[in-house]
Amino acid sequence: MSITIGIVMDPIESITPYKDTTLAMMLAAQARGWTVHCIDQKDMYLDQGRAFASRRKVKVFDDNEHWFEAEAYTDAPLSEHDIILMRKDPPFDMDFIYTTYILERAATEGVYVSNRPNSLRDVNEKLYTAWFSEFCPPTLVTTSSARLKEFIVHHQDAIIKPLDGMGGAGIFRLTPTDPNLNIILEQATLNDSRQIMAQRYVPEIKDGDKRVLVVNGQAMPYALARVPAQGETRGNLAAGGRGVPVAITDTERRIVDAVSPYLLERGLLFVGLDVIGSYLTEINVTSPTCVRELDAHMHKENADAGNPSDGYTPGIADIYLDALEATIKDT
Repeated sequence: MSITIGIVMDPIESITPYKDTTLAMMLAAQARGWTVHCIDQKDMYLDQGRAFASRRKVKVFDDNEHWFEAEAYTDAPLSEHDIILMRKDPPFDMDFIYTTYILERAATEGVYVSNRPNSLRDVNEKLYTAWFSEFCPPTLVTTSSARLKEFIVHHQDAIIKPLDGMGGAGIFRLTPTDPNLNIILEQATLNDSRQIMAQRYVPEIKDGDKRVLVVNGQAMPYALARVPAQGETRGNLAAGGRGVPVAITDTERRIVDAVSPYLLERGLLFVGLDVIGSYLTEINVTSPTCVRELDAHMHKENADAGNPSDGYTPGIADIYLDALEATIKDT
């Protein structure tokens, strides 16, 4: 089946190829013979209610020095694509929201957009955990510095974080005796005007903040435990965390089993659950990562088992593309 796929992403020139999940998806699409286009968020527009973009056809390579070649920009209706992947990284700001509206217009013209644009708006990566609070550590979301302080005093050790960030930005670990407690809460809440999440500190973070990938409702067999660097609380790779592939546990499978029907109902086919110890802490739907690290581990296991492979080796991105291809065949 000849398929044209457009990928809305950060500029391809700026990615880190060896760990970029979007590049893994592009390599998988190209290996299938699909036509691949890159689309910058700023280059999308509406004209008389129709969705368009200035796009580039690309050829991609699994090469850290030379990972893409791009043709010239051409303007075209988004409806010329069979599939569009929304892989733009946060921050989840108004520009991100406007992009989801443009993608919704493309969807009305017959394009399959993943993850589903209205669900990207509805499913906040921090707040949506409230729908599954039985799996979460004690959590508070409020604009009130006083309530946050009470929470920290009650639990004695807590994490606070903004609702719209990524990569560990704006995260603090606080205790009642922290000399900067009041000013941190004032700044985090913008003087009691911005909603902030607080969660009881989970000491198992020392073993890693696990990213469990859920593709088309199914948990991948390995998670990436992002182990904090020495002296750090945050396990995020962007904050210096070290990624260690680990087999997922029965607890993580139970969390996936509870969450995945709601993800599928909302058209969220590629999702990353964050789990610390036995607790669900985030549900990442915008541009989940860690495919490259997990694929490398699984490919090494195959090679060690005497199953080496020449050329392109299918991985997690292929499971995702299989689901997308099956979906558009059924519509």
